Amino acid sequence: MAEATLALGVLASGEGTNLQALIDRVHGRDGIRIAAVGSDRPDAPALERARRAGIETRVFRAAEHRSRAERDAAIASWLEERCVRLVVLAGYMQLLDAGFLQRFPQRVINLHPALLPAFPGLRAIERALEHGVRVIGASVFFVDSGVDTGPLILQRAIDLPQDADADRARELLAPVEHDLLVEAVRLIAAGAVSIDPRNPRRVVIAR
Repeated sequence: MAEATLALGVLASGEGTNLQALIDRVHGRDGIRIAAVGSDRPDAPALERARRAGIETRVFRAAEHRSRAERDAAIASWLEERCVRLVVLAGYMQLLDAGFLQRFPQRVINLHPALLPAFPGLRAIERALEHGVRVIGASVFFVDSGVDTGPLILQRAIDLPQDADADRARELLAPVEHDLLVEAVRLIAAGAVSIDPRNPRRVVIAR
Protein backbone atom coordinates (compact mmCIF):
# COMPACT_ATOMS: atom_id res chain seq x y z
CA MET A 1 0.00 0.00 0.00
CA ALA A 2 1.31 3.44 -0.88
CA GLU A 3 2.17 5.83 1.93
CA ALA A 4 -0.97 7.66 2.94
CA THR A 5 -1.22 11.43 3.09
CA LEU A 6 -4.81 11.38 4.35
CA ALA A 7 -5.98 8.97 7.05
CA LEU A 8 -9.75 8.55 7.22
CA GLY A 9 -11.84 7.63 10.20
CA VAL A 10 -15.29 6.34 9.31
CA LEU A 11 -18.25 6.18 11.68
CA ALA A 12 -21.15 3.94 10.66
CA SER A 13 -24.26 2.51 12.30
CA GLY A 14 -25.71 0.22 9.66
CA GLU A 15 -25.04 -1.83 6.55
CA GLY A 16 -21.96 0.12 5.53
CA THR A 17 -22.57 0.33 1.79
CA ASN A 18 -21.06 3.82 1.69
CA LEU A 19 -18.09 2.52 3.65
CA GLN A 20 -17.75 -0.31 1.13
CA ALA A 21 -17.60 2.24 -1.70
CA LEU A 22 -14.73 3.97 0.09
CA ILE A 23 -12.95 0.65 0.71
CA ASP A 24 -13.32 -0.39 -2.92
CA ARG A 25 -12.47 2.94 -4.53
CA VAL A 26 -10.15 5.02 -2.33
CA HIS A 27 -8.64 2.86 0.43
CA GLY A 28 -4.94 2.47 -0.34
CA ARG A 29 -5.16 4.70 -3.42
CA ASP A 30 -4.13 8.27 -4.21
CA GLY A 31 -2.55 8.70 -0.79
CA ILE A 32 -5.76 7.82 1.07
CA ARG A 33 -6.10 5.18 3.77
CA ILE A 34 -9.03 4.22 5.98
CA ALA A 35 -7.35 4.01 9.37
CA ALA A 36 -10.31 3.20 11.60
CA VAL A 37 -14.02 2.39 11.53
CA GLY A 38 -16.13 3.01 14.62
CA SER A 39 -19.77 2.29 15.37
CA ASP A 40 -22.36 2.75 18.09
CA ARG A 41 -23.75 -0.72 17.30
CA PRO A 42 -21.79 -3.94 17.86
CA ASP A 43 -23.94 -5.74 15.26
CA ALA A 44 -23.47 -3.16 12.50
CA PRO A 45 -22.56 -4.98 9.26
CA ALA A 46 -20.25 -2.06 8.48
CA LEU A 47 -17.83 -3.38 11.10
CA GLU A 48 -17.51 -6.72 9.35
CA ARG A 49 -16.88 -4.95 6.04
CA ALA A 50 -14.03 -3.08 7.69
CA ARG A 51 -12.58 -6.21 9.31
CA ARG A 52 -12.58 -8.04 5.98
CA ALA A 53 -10.51 -5.17 4.58
CA GLY A 54 -8.06 -5.36 7.47
CA ILE A 55 -9.21 -2.05 8.99
CA GLU A 56 -9.18 -1.55 12.73
CA THR A 57 -12.64 -1.30 14.32
CA ARG A 58 -14.14 -0.37 17.65
CA VAL A 59 -17.63 -0.17 19.14
CA PHE A 60 -18.65 2.76 21.34
CA ARG A 61 -21.81 1.68 23.15
CA ALA A 62 -23.87 4.41 24.76
CA ALA A 63 -24.28 2.32 27.92
CA GLU A 64 -20.52 2.32 28.47
CA HIS A 65 -20.33 6.11 28.80
CA ARG A 66 -21.93 8.51 31.25
CA SER A 67 -22.98 10.98 28.55
CA ARG A 68 -22.93 11.61 24.84
CA ALA A 69 -20.14 14.14 25.37
CA GLU A 70 -18.03 11.52 27.14
CA ARG A 71 -18.60 8.99 24.36
CA ASP A 72 -17.84 11.54 21.63
CA ALA A 73 -14.64 12.51 23.44
CA ALA A 74 -13.63 8.84 23.56
CA ILE A 75 -14.29 8.45 19.84
CA ALA A 76 -12.31 11.59 19.05
CA SER A 77 -9.34 10.43 21.13
CA TRP A 78 -9.39 6.99 19.47
CA LEU A 79 -9.39 8.60 16.02
CA GLU A 80 -6.64 11.08 16.94
CA GLU A 81 -4.46 8.24 18.22
CA ARG A 82 -4.72 6.73 14.75
CA CYS A 83 -3.70 10.02 13.11
CA VAL A 84 -7.09 10.48 11.47
CA ARG A 85 -7.35 13.79 9.63
CA LEU A 86 -10.79 13.43 8.03
CA VAL A 87 -13.85 11.89 9.68
CA VAL A 88 -16.51 10.47 7.36
CA LEU A 89 -20.01 9.79 8.66
CA ALA A 90 -21.26 6.88 6.56
CA GLY A 91 -24.73 6.20 7.87
CA TYR A 92 -23.79 7.11 11.43
CA MET A 93 -27.09 7.64 13.24
CA GLN A 94 -25.82 9.63 16.22
CA LEU A 95 -25.30 13.38 16.51
CA LEU A 96 -21.76 14.48 17.35
CA ASP A 97 -21.38 17.13 20.01
CA ALA A 98 -19.57 20.45 19.68
CA GLY A 99 -16.52 19.14 21.54
CA PHE A 100 -15.95 16.47 18.89
CA LEU A 101 -16.33 18.96 16.05
CA GLN A 102 -13.87 21.36 17.68
CA ARG A 103 -11.25 18.62 17.64
CA PHE A 104 -11.80 18.07 13.89
CA PRO A 105 -12.60 21.59 12.60
CA GLN A 106 -14.00 21.42 9.06
CA ARG A 107 -12.76 17.83 8.99
CA VAL A 108 -16.03 15.96 9.47
CA ILE A 109 -18.18 15.24 6.42
CA ASN A 110 -21.56 13.62 6.08
CA LEU A 111 -23.81 12.34 3.32
CA HIS A 112 -27.55 13.05 3.21
CA PRO A 113 -30.14 11.55 0.80
CA ALA A 114 -31.69 14.87 -0.23
CA LEU A 115 -30.81 18.10 -1.96
CA LEU A 116 -30.11 20.18 1.12
CA PRO A 117 -31.31 22.52 2.50
CA ALA A 118 -34.51 20.68 1.52
CA PHE A 119 -35.59 17.76 3.73
CA PRO A 120 -32.93 17.71 6.45
CA GLY A 121 -33.10 15.17 9.25
CA LEU A 122 -34.75 11.76 9.34
CA ARG A 123 -37.03 10.23 6.68
CA ALA A 124 -35.68 12.58 4.02
CA ILE A 125 -36.67 10.36 1.10
CA GLU A 126 -40.13 9.64 2.44
CA ARG A 127 -40.80 13.33 3.10
CA ALA A 128 -39.56 14.26 -0.37
CA LEU A 129 -41.96 11.75 -1.94
CA GLU A 130 -44.83 13.00 0.22
CA HIS A 131 -44.05 16.51 -1.03
CA GLY A 132 -44.34 15.33 -4.64
CA VAL A 133 -40.81 16.15 -5.81
CA ARG A 134 -39.83 15.44 -9.41
CA VAL A 135 -36.12 15.04 -8.71
CA ILE A 136 -34.23 13.55 -5.80
CA GLY A 137 -30.60 13.79 -4.93
CA ALA A 138 -27.80 13.57 -2.42
CA SER A 139 -25.56 16.06 -0.66
CA VAL A 140 -22.11 15.81 0.92
CA PHE A 141 -21.38 18.55 3.44
CA PHE A 142 -19.15 19.63 6.29
CA VAL A 143 -20.81 18.83 9.60
CA ASP A 144 -21.56 21.71 11.95
CA SER A 145 -23.55 21.94 15.18
CA GLY A 146 -26.91 21.85 13.39
CA VAL A 147 -28.80 18.97 11.79
CA ASP A 148 -27.69 18.72 8.15
CA THR A 149 -26.93 22.45 8.07
CA GLY A 150 -23.20 22.56 7.30
CA PRO A 151 -21.53 24.01 4.18
CA LEU A 152 -22.29 21.97 1.07
CA ILE A 153 -19.39 20.31 -0.74
CA LEU A 154 -21.11 18.36 -3.53
CA GLN A 155 -24.67 17.71 -4.68
CA ARG A 156 -26.21 15.71 -7.48
CA ALA A 157 -29.80 15.32 -8.62
CA ILE A 158 -31.54 12.59 -10.62
CA ASP A 159 -35.01 12.38 -12.13
CA LEU A 160 -37.55 10.47 -10.08
CA PRO A 161 -39.84 8.02 -11.90
CA GLN A 162 -43.49 8.88 -11.26
CA ASP A 163 -44.29 5.46 -9.80
CA ALA A 164 -41.22 5.28 -7.54
CA ASP A 165 -41.71 4.46 -3.87
CA ALA A 166 -39.18 5.03 -1.10
CA ASP A 167 -37.41 1.70 -1.69
CA ARG A 168 -37.02 2.44 -5.41
CA ALA A 169 -35.82 5.96 -4.66
CA ARG A 170 -33.17 4.59 -2.28
CA GLU A 171 -32.08 2.09 -4.92
CA LEU A 172 -31.67 4.87 -7.49
CA LEU A 173 -29.83 7.11 -5.06
CA ALA A 174 -27.33 4.53 -3.82
CA PRO A 175 -24.84 4.82 -6.69
CA VAL A 176 -25.17 8.61 -6.62
CA GLU A 177 -24.35 8.66 -2.91
CA HIS A 178 -21.35 6.39 -3.42
CA ASP A 179 -19.99 8.50 -6.28
CA LEU A 180 -20.41 11.78 -4.37
CA LEU A 181 -18.78 10.51 -1.19
CA VAL A 182 -15.81 9.04 -3.05
CA GLU A 183 -15.40 12.22 -5.09
CA ALA A 184 -15.55 14.42 -1.99
CA VAL A 185 -12.88 12.38 -0.21
CA ARG A 186 -10.63 12.46 -3.26
CA LEU A 187 -11.02 16.23 -3.62
CA ILE A 188 -10.26 16.82 0.06
CA ALA A 189 -7.23 14.53 -0.11
CA ALA A 190 -5.97 16.51 -3.11
CA GLY A 191 -6.30 19.78 -1.18
CA ALA A 192 -8.92 21.00 -3.63
CA VAL A 193 -11.62 21.88 -1.08
CA SER A 194 -11.66 25.07 0.97
CA ILE A 195 -14.06 27.49 2.62
CA ASP A 196 -14.56 30.86 0.92
CA PRO A 197 -13.04 33.41 3.34
CA ARG A 198 -15.70 35.92 2.26
CA ASN A 199 -18.58 33.54 2.91
CA PRO A 200 -18.18 30.70 5.46
CA ARG A 201 -21.28 29.02 4.00
CA ARG A 202 -19.63 28.57 0.59
CA VAL A 203 -17.25 25.75 -0.26
CA VAL A 204 -14.75 26.42 -3.03
CA ILE A 205 -13.51 23.51 -5.14
CA ALA A 206 -10.42 23.84 -7.31
CA ARG A 207 -10.70 21.50 -10.25
